[in-house]
Amino acid sequence: MAVKVRRKDADNIIKALEAGVVPTRGIEHLLVGRRNEVEEVIRILESVSEGNSDLRIWVGDFGSGKSFMLQTIQNLAQQKNFVSSTVDLTPNRRLYASDGSAVALYKEIMNNLVTKTAQSGNVLNTIIEEWLMTVFQKVGVGKGISQADMMDPKYATDVENTILDITTSFKSVGLSYELGQALIKYYHGLINNQRQLTVQAIRWLRGDIRTVTESKKELGINQIIKDDNWYDALKTMAELFLDIGYSGFVVNFDEAVNLYKLANGISRERNYERVLNIYNECKSDVARGLFVNFGATRKTVYDQRRGMASYGALQGRLGLEESLDSEYINTDRTALALKPLTNEEIYTLLANLLNVYQVNYGIEIDFPEAEIIRYMEAQLNRPGAAEFLTPRAVIKDFMEILAIMRQNPGVKASEALESKFGELSAPVEKDEDDHDDIIEVI
Repeated sequence: MAVKVRRKDADNIIKALEAGVVPTRGIEHLLVGRRNEVEEVIRILESVSEGNSDLRIWVGDFGSGKSFMLQTIQNLAQQKNFVSSTVDLTPNRRLYASDGSAVALYKEIMNNLVTKTAQSGNVLNTIIEEWLMTVFQKVGVGKGISQADMMDPKYATDVENTILDITTSFKSVGLSYELGQALIKYYHGLINNQRQLTVQAIRWLRGDIRTVTESKKELGINQIIKDDNWYDALKTMAELFLDIGYSGFVVNFDEAVNLYKLANGISRERNYERVLNIYNECKSDVARGLFVNFGATRKTVYDQRRGMASYGALQGRLGLEESLDSEYINTDRTALALKPLTNEEIYTLLANLLNVYQVNYGIEIDFPEAEIIRYMEAQLNRPGAAEFLTPRAVIKDFMEILAIMRQNPGVKASEALESKFGELSAPVEKDEDDHDDIIEVI
């Protein structure tokens, strides 16, 4: 029996897959063969919600499901009341830089924030105002004043002192005082209806203010978020989210292959040094309430000339590449391989996809179980399938067949497959979008 799918989720799934990207909604309808990984993520989220921290690297080649796994983690995090953000590492958004590329990464993290109730837009503004309400409540209880009355400017000194008491008590001390100052400015803009002041405070929190001169002029703050302290700001944000009442902060870095592809050896080393720094702090619970994930290819992690393993201190922490292929399950590892789906799991994925497709377009497509199996056999028996066939490719071709049947109602599944089988008899070649092995000069 097909699982019920909401039309809105079906629309998001099909639009995303047709565009070749990972859906942001309803992803659970396509989640098969990852039970152990999901159980591990849930265990980590429970630990992080208690103030701990952790890090995982999800390893797989192009099309193996790294982005899908990161989106699954984000969805699980939202369900468990975490703030989360998923970003792509790119040549212009890196973990370490001196040209603004590191703070650009931080800005992207802030721009991509999502919560259970806020999926887009000014999510940071919403979070900050939620936090101020908790501050109002804390101060008001001590004075016997209602939360609404705390908007009166005459209580400003009490609110300011409480804000600074909270932020300066954070475990991450790098920018905690300046964060408190920015929150006070936002508070003043809110209670005095000074929109420009709240805008400038949010710009500071997002890392949009580029010079100390501007920061002093607009807000009276002597520090800004920049390339060399963005990670301190991130840790401070994680503690802020915990203080509000969220379970923690999940940050996913996809496309870590772009660190591997950096042509400059010193730049690669500095970025891997930052990975080591994040690893050490997340594994020792220094980064309170933070769960960091990387999506990376095998070469990105284990290549001893250009990958993370080329940085000696990281190599020992990541374990041996050979252990990724072990037949035994061990989700305690930091670097976790995304195993290929079994034939049974691929069948379940395609059956689920057929159901979602029908819900989205409001039609019934006669695609018998035997024809789904026939499609799978055609794919798996192609020369080169063992090396190059990925879930992404299987889904892409299946979507094409469904589109033909939808737009040509008289065409049977067997006929659509016969038409496609001629193409499927050709060898499976490397996907033209797979640029993971290409080294760019940056």
